[in-house]
Amino acid sequence: MTQGHGSTVDGVLRRSARRTPARVALEYGERTWTYEELDAAVSHAAGLLLTEGLSPGDRVGTYGHNSDAYLIAFLACARAGLVHVPVNQNLTGDDLAYIVGQSGSALVLADPDLAGRLPEQVRVLPLRDTEDSFLAGLAQAPPYDGPEPRTEDLVQLLYTSGTTALPKGAMMTHRALVHEYLSAITALDLSAGDRPVHALPLYHSAQMHVFLLPYLAVGATNIILDAPDGDRLFDLIEAGRVDSLFAPPTVWIGLANRPDFAARDLDGLRKAYYGASIMPVPVLQRLRERLPELAFFNCFGQSEIGPLATVLGPDEHEGRLDSCGRTVLFVDARVVDERGEDVPDGTPGEIVYRSPQLCEGYWNKPEETAEAFRDGWFHSGDLAVRDTDGYFTIVDRVKDVINSGGVLVASRQVEDALYPHESVAEAAVIGLPDERWIEAVTAVVVARGEVTEDQLIAHVREKLTSFKAPKRVLFVDELPRNASGKILKRELRDRFSG
Repeated sequence: MTQGHGSTVDGVLRRSARRTPARVALEYGERTWTYEELDAAVSHAAGLLLTEGLSPGDRVGTYGHNSDAYLIAFLACARAGLVHVPVNQNLTGDDLAYIVGQSGSALVLADPDLAGRLPEQVRVLPLRDTEDSFLAGLAQAPPYDGPEPRTEDLVQLLYTSGTTALPKGAMMTHRALVHEYLSAITALDLSAGDRPVHALPLYHSAQMHVFLLPYLAVGATNIILDAPDGDRLFDLIEAGRVDSLFAPPTVWIGLANRPDFAARDLDGLRKAYYGASIMPVPVLQRLRERLPELAFFNCFGQSEIGPLATVLGPDEHEGRLDSCGRTVLFVDARVVDERGEDVPDGTPGEIVYRSPQLCEGYWNKPEETAEAFRDGWFHSGDLAVRDTDGYFTIVDRVKDVINSGGVLVASRQVEDALYPHESVAEAAVIGLPDERWIEAVTAVVVARGEVTEDQLIAHVREKLTSFKAPKRVLFVDELPRNASGKILKRELRDRFSG
């Protein structure tokens, strides 16, 4: 192999394998991999991919559930100079065909139970669970001995969650992701002695790039689960096998609402990470009261920056529970107005970034790239406030701010006012077209117990100025979400705008 600078995604694993070859790197189901074994598997997997006729720069889709095979596939693409395309395993139909087609994937590695959803013209290789699968073929494949990718080469097309428009493929380089891994390690206090569990989808950037890869970089032992099953998580914590957990607010809400939450012995959990969407302050307060010794970290960012941009550490929560913290090691951020000029501290504006973690733009979307990258800064689409100590608070997505009678209302503020009500399990606030108000503040609520629209409106009016209170409350059985836990407010607006 031609050696380069080693600042590559797969180089993260190679260094850990040389440093601690016999340490267990990964557990999935009944399979266990040491660092040396995992690194060797990645080399054989990279060789296998090239025997399929692929060349460096080709895109390879991965359409599967959480597994050791999924991780090996990503790292094998990185080692062989291929561009990995993680595909949400919940996508079907036109949504699935769009990402596979837009990325130009030459091959898709797919779990057998998902492969039938792919368009007929797509070339598919089973990812696992069959005799001719990618995972089963590693032993017969030659190890990769080709040139090392360059740090500036693309390694992944990281598709945005598409909550407001069609997903865009953020072009991530080796250099960007390696910088992001170091930012995560330093900001989140990740160490080899931690015992992390990875239960969120690995196709999503938060679980893969903020936790699993950085934890492989430091040499920790990682457990991968198929899904964030509360019984399994609680069992692992009680058994002392897990002390570090990342989950979006929707999962933390589900854990906190479990009947056995107060009774289980969860004291072994030392580090709790939340992110991917905004955590309601009342929910965070309830979790901290139940587990006062647990160190909570708020992780904020977006796909285009790898995705970690800011962190609120455990010793920074007091007095600023609604903050997403300060920028991580390799991120610079400002809050600007519509003209791109800085606004005073304490004034809402769009948060913009400059960082080596940033993507190179959007795959085959030059207009969207030019719109997002202006004047040397990436425009996030998030409305934020910065205080004089450098802490940021996300007010809303720019597109989710509600124009009610000419006054702008942040949906998050109304949601935080709703959550303390004992009958509100979950809530999302949106603006719906209205002849009088332009947009009517509307709460979409998943209720527990009996509650009326008038009661919830009165509850919010006790906490907020009356014009911010919902004009309507709509009750639903569940809120639409993507696999990362983000509420799809676009779907709610489409559903209820008629």
